[in-house]
Amino acid sequence: MKKAWNVNKKKIITYNVNGIRSAVNKGFIDWLQDCGADIVCLQETKAQPEQIPTMEIAGAGYTTYSLSAQKKGYSGVALLCKQEPDHIEKGMGIPAYDNEGRFIRADFGDLSVVSVYHPSGTSGDERQAFKMKWLADFQDYVAELRKTRPFLVLAGDYNICHEAIDIHDPVRNATHSGFLPEEREWMSRFLAQGYTDSFRHLHPGLEKQYTWWSFRAGARAKNLGWRIDYLMITNNLVPKLENAFILPEAVHSDHCPSGIELAF
Repeated sequence: MKKAWNVNKKKIITYNVNGIRSAVNKGFIDWLQDCGADIVCLQETKAQPEQIPTMEIAGAGYTTYSLSAQKKGYSGVALLCKQEPDHIEKGMGIPAYDNEGRFIRADFGDLSVVSVYHPSGTSGDERQAFKMKWLADFQDYVAELRKTRPFLVLAGDYNICHEAIDIHDPVRNATHSGFLPEEREWMSRFLAQGYTDSFRHLHPGLEKQYTWWSFRAGARAKNLGWRIDYLMITNNLVPKLENAFILPEAVHSDHCPSGIELAF
């Protein structure tokens, strides 16, 4: 029997922490305790299961569900939940991706929340090709998932800026992984299949709203960033979308958190 989705509003945050242990050393647990989220989706935990500080996270009021990469110190996703999910699904059933710890899903009643970490293609042609294959396979996977779990929040680091408004220098970055035409075209096709970029839906013209900054050349202080972290929602959740936000003041990572509030 499904547990009732027992709160009228749900606040969901996504955050690429660039190493959960590093983030904890920079005050992440205090931030977590104060953030007010019902669910926090983490990416790039860079930790094996026994290295994730689950006791400290529990002290902040959350239970940890995680999928680590086989390679130590690499990738990894997690869901931090205040309410016990009905079901947790670790991975997509595709070993090439699951071995890298890229996808975890929690079901709460009719709603499913996913923490997903899309590959980066910045290290060369081989990983860029891997990224493009992943994007196609991810799109197919969630399309199939929607047949049984039609209300989806797909939260995470997509490693793509969709439009020029999402990046500080669209001209000079047009040949860089993360803003390539084929990546942006993929995102347009993905959204056209029944998904909504929650932040851009509520803030269509808001400029200089970024979620990642290079560590180089004081990029964050100058706000020379990229918006590559998203909470994509199925279109059937748009009527329930009350708020979408970015939290650049959180500085535990080279990314910052972003989130949504849904009213049920």
